[in-house]
Order: sequence, then C-alpha cells, then structure tokens
Amino acid sequence: MSEGEVTARFEDYPFREGLKKDISAAGYEAPTPVQAACIPHALAGKDVIGLAQTGTGKTAAFALPIIERVADEAEMRALVLTPTRELAQQVSGAFATLGRSSGIRVATLVGGVPMEKDWKALVSWPNVLVATPGRLIDHIESGSVSLKGIQVFVVDEADRMHDMGFLPQLERIVRELPEGRQTMMFTATMDREVERLVQRHMRSPITVQVGRRSAPAERAQQQLFETHESGKTPLLLSLLRASSGRVLVFVRTKRGVDRLARAVTARHRGVARLHSDRAQNQRDEAMAGFREGRYRIMIATDVAARGLDVAEIEHVINYDFPRSAEDYVHRIGRTARVGATGLATSFVTGSDRRLLPALERLVGARLQLVPSPVPADRSPRHQTGGGAPWSGKTRSGFRRQGAPKAAAAR
Repeated sequence: MSEGEVTARFEDYPFREGLKKDISAAGYEAPTPVQAACIPHALAGKDVIGLAQTGTGKTAAFALPIIERVADEAEMRALVLTPTRELAQQVSGAFATLGRSSGIRVATLVGGVPMEKDWKALVSWPNVLVATPGRLIDHIESGSVSLKGIQVFVVDEADRMHDMGFLPQLERIVRELPEGRQTMMFTATMDREVERLVQRHMRSPITVQVGRRSAPAERAQQQLFETHESGKTPLLLSLLRASSGRVLVFVRTKRGVDRLARAVTARHRGVARLHSDRAQNQRDEAMAGFREGRYRIMIATDVAARGLDVAEIEHVINYDFPRSAEDYVHRIGRTARVGATGLATSFVTGSDRRLLPALERLVGARLQLVPSPVPADRSPRHQTGGGAPWSGKTRSGFRRQGAPKAAAAR
C-alpha cells in the first residue's frame, strides 16, 4: 500500500455526505491505523485480511466501506459473521450509528432470542445482515434467508470462530455465497486453520497488520502476581479497593464466576456477572449496565466477554490465568483501547507457571513474576476495613506501601 493511499482525515475519503456527517456525530476525529490501512482497499473492492487486536477500531474499518457501498441497495448486500451474540449486537449498533443518514437498514440474527424477532427484522428489507453462525444456518435451512445477493462478506474475529468450533458452520455458510463477492476477515492471531480458511475462500487478499502480530495492547501495563488459590480473592479485593474505574475480571468457569461474584458483591456495589448460562436479557442488562456505568465491576468468562465493547476499562484482572497465550492477548486487549492507557493484572499459581514460556514467545517479552503483596491466608473479611494496603494509585498502575512496584512486561 503506497503512502498516498493512507489518509489522516475521514473527510478525505470518497464517502457520501450523510456518512461523513454521521462519522463526525459519532465522535470519530481521525482514522485509527487499522482504519487508515483497510478502508482504501475495502472501498476498491479488494479482499482484505486485517490483523489487529480488539480495541483498534476494526469495526469501523469494515463498516464504513460497507455503508458507502450498499446504502442505496434495496436488498441484502452485506453479511457480517461474528462468533458471539454480544459482538453481533455491538457491530449492529455501529452500523446503525454510522449509517443513520445513509439509509442503512441492519438486521441482527443471534441465538437466545425468539425467532419471531428475527422475522420482524427480516421483513424490514435490511441491506446489512449481522449474524452468529448457528442462527444464520437455522434461517438458511428454513428458507427465510437467502445469501445469493451478498456482495460483501465479513468474518469478524476469525480466530475466535476457530476457538469456539465454528469453522464447519462457517464453511456451510460460505457455500451459500456468490463467487464474485468481496471478502474481509479480521483476526487478532493467524493460526493454521485460519490460514487455510483464507486460502480456500479469499481472492489475492491484501494483508494489513497493525502493531506486532499477537502483541498485547501497547498501552496496557502488565503485571503478574504469584499467589496460591487461597490468596486470589484477598488479592482481588485489595486491587478493587484501590481502583475507582471500570474493572473486568476474568474467571475460567461459569460456576467460578457465580462464586466470585457473591464474594465481591458482599464488599462492593456495582458488580455484574456474565456467562453463557445466564438468560439473554440478563446478559444484555449486565453489558449495558457496565457500559453505562451502573456496574463498575464485571466478572465474566472468556466467551461471554468476547463481544464486550467498552471504551474505558481501567483494569483487566485475570483471576484465573488464561488457558492459552492467545487468550491472554484477547483478554488484556479489553483495556488500553484506541489510544487509552490501562492496567492488566494476572494471578499466577504454581500450575499456571508452565504456560508462561509460550506466552513470552507470543508477546515477544520477558514476563517477571513478583510475590503477591497480600498474604494467602489473609481472610477476606479483613479486606473491608482498616488502613488501605495500597497507595500511589494512578491510571496506569498501583503501588503498595513498603512494597516494590509490580513488574511490567519488559
């Protein structure tokens, strides 16, 4: 891509005036690197692979060219597939916001909601369809959706599609698409299965890579505390007391989310929990409440939090260490989004240490463990009163009195 194709202003793109108006109204000041790199190729109709982390502005990188292309179409012309319903709803919201003046009509098809709601959305003649794989296949097989007129096909978070076992469904959907379509794929990591997907279904794609491949968000300060299982909750409570902004806590299991939420709720207000066993309306309420500030603390599993799009998460805490290095990158990408700073803290037990070498290889940095500043046998009830064990709080980190700063990745 030549330098002449990259613009620093949205006004310089050949967008219709209504789209430029909505971009400005949404508060978009200048293209992010992934937007500046992808939009010209997307507008030219090229297949695009976007290698970028969550929080880099990739949704607008494909939404804006799609709006420009299909706004005048009376029929469904663009399909966006996402791995989770939460992400689908976020993407649909972006289309609705950015396409308000351009005549964009977006339908969202996701599991966990009545089919009647889908049918109501489909009879409005959408020109953009955002869907999760399973629900879309239900509609294809029932005959309520045809993809024969699709001109632009987007796979968002392709790596997570693979992680969640959706590649067979994705292949099934691709068989319904016309050959001459434009395909765009966005992913934080490029593993072998995703590469095979590219080889099978994309035509001479342009690869755009923003930042170091598989690198965590650059503005996220990382710290790793060595602790025992019995020390996790006391340490978490100390961190929460030291924080005033939004905090996202990752727990490995649904039962673990529920158990930890009870412990935290006993000591803090504004706690939400998110996992796949919760009803869809409960998940929607938790997501909206966290985004709008009614909840300050969100305790979630990986899959449930995948579609979470909140601009200002001050602190991400890995209460349970992620199972893979890729999951680590995805998790901490929830903070330090689009130029902001943030803190990512991980609790590491003895059994977790074996995962560190793979993580260091992926992120290209040496990660140093420091002992937890909160004793493992300290009862959680002692965390609610007395002198605060932490001081020197800043937006980028915390320091305990009399203790060294937590080590950052270096």
